[in-house]
Amino acid sequence: MIIETSALRKSFRSRAGRETKTVEAVRGVDLNVAEGEIFGFLGPNGAGKTTTLRMLATLLEPDGGTAVIAGADLRKNPGEVRRRIGYVAQGGSTWDDSTGREELVLHARMYGIGKAEARERAAKALETFELAEYADRRCKTYSGGQRRRVDIALGIIHSPKVVFLDEPTTGLDPQSRAHMWGEVRKLREMGMTVFLTTHYLDEADALCDRLAIMDHGQIVAEGTPADLKQEVLGDVVSVNVRGEVGKAADLFDNAEYVRKLETTEQALRLYVEDGATAIPHVLRTLDADGVVIDGIELHRPSLDDVFLAKTGRSLRES
Repeated sequence: MIIETSALRKSFRSRAGRETKTVEAVRGVDLNVAEGEIFGFLGPNGAGKTTTLRMLATLLEPDGGTAVIAGADLRKNPGEVRRRIGYVAQGGSTWDDSTGREELVLHARMYGIGKAEARERAAKALETFELAEYADRRCKTYSGGQRRRVDIALGIIHSPKVVFLDEPTTGLDPQSRAHMWGEVRKLREMGMTVFLTTHYLDEADALCDRLAIMDHGQIVAEGTPADLKQEVLGDVVSVNVRGEVGKAADLFDNAEYVRKLETTEQALRLYVEDGATAIPHVLRTLDADGVVIDGIELHRPSLDDVFLAKTGRSLRES
């Protein structure tokens, strides 16, 4: 394993009025990430994903637990960890008045790489990430997608074994997001292990070999996207209803075809073996009790269904 953590913890103190309270941001995270994987942290904002990532990148000191990254002990030898990893922050790291080439050469030099080799690495990175034609323009003239590609190039200019990406596509338009997915896959082809955080369901499903779903500072599920979805058996029938959802849910208490039922503020989610067969029964049951239906949908289990099954909340709503 290239990343191994055990009982990793981090708390912060916050002040509300005159009171000071302790907030447990990360509460005992155990992780094992294999070399060459694209591993994802999926969860809502505030779940503890970025805090965990910042600890693994040596930007925050853990309050407890252990971690070994690319063979280096996080707490005993953070300097060696930094030499073996790359980190791409959510907010980006380029300067408006610098060019992409200047940024890349500077970052390479900061890692102790000689001037001539730094220029060679910068040129290669610009070609790899399709930035060569913009290389000598100031970063403030780049599009969001171009600037994000420079960020990733900066994170891997020293050829790390592991690269951490914090919300790599936040703020990008759909076309730029799709392009960025290709860049992430390219990192794995270059021999790196990729550890990314995201709150996008489609991104986690499309990119990650394995992922961990995080909520309130804890991992609530872990596995491949396919394995996690298989935990939610059968089809899912989602029904938007008017009025009190709880009363509508009570109508299915004794329904043999319903394996499991979850509710959100305006909808029922019924987990059934065969959705096509179940839908007529669902419609008749609700109609007989005078429940007004605003919409009904049948779909295969998604990562959002997994999150809902593990936490009782929809990730989309979170």
